[in-house]
Amino acid sequence: MLYDVLSTLGSWKNRPLVAVVTGDPYAVRLATDYQFEVIPDPDNPGETGAIEMATRISVERGAASTLVIPADIPLLQAWELEEILQHAPAEGSVLAPAADGRGTNAAFRRPADLFPLRFGNDSFKPHHAAAQATGRACVILHLPGIAFDVDRPEELQQLISLPGETRAQRLAREYAAAAGETDGAETSGVGTNRVGTNCVGTGDPPVQPRSGSS
Repeated sequence: MLYDVLSTLGSWKNRPLVAVVTGDPYAVRLATDYQFEVIPDPDNPGETGAIEMATRISVERGAASTLVIPADIPLLQAWELEEILQHAPAEGSVLAPAADGRGTNAAFRRPADLFPLRFGNDSFKPHHAAAQATGRACVILHLPGIAFDVDRPEELQQLISLPGETRAQRLAREYAAAAGETDGAETSGVGTNRVGTNCVGTGDPPVQPRSGSS
């Protein structure tokens, strides 16, 4: 999934600078292939800790804004990222929720550290409340590719069934076929493990997205 996310970032014509926060060797190699910056995350404190570190680095470098995205959204499209930037207020935030409305799958902040990000299964409502508490504008965007994340086996089955030919979809279909599975069958043999990787995007200085690969 990380491959698909970084591939989409690589194809985004108007992208800001991109940095990947990770301690995973594969993720480092992949980010380097795309000439994205790597922010080392050897201790892997989790998604929230990685984003706190990336945000701090962005602010120290004078970044005007940050855009944070995860690596478990393989159906991400470049036009969705462009949509976020187009709707971004001069001061404020843009939040894109997960399909179930519980998680946060993209978070844009201007200034770069406008409010802290705390990720987890139910991060969207707290993020929305924190954004509103700043007194700045907060835009909510429902974007289909960003909304679809893969955290559970049933979501992996959805990924197999949905239209598209992303690398994650091709691999999941190959694994399912090798296990003798057919459409609609269980996918218990395919894992959805994450590595401790995150990407953050920053407006004027580097963009830094957060990512977890599969």
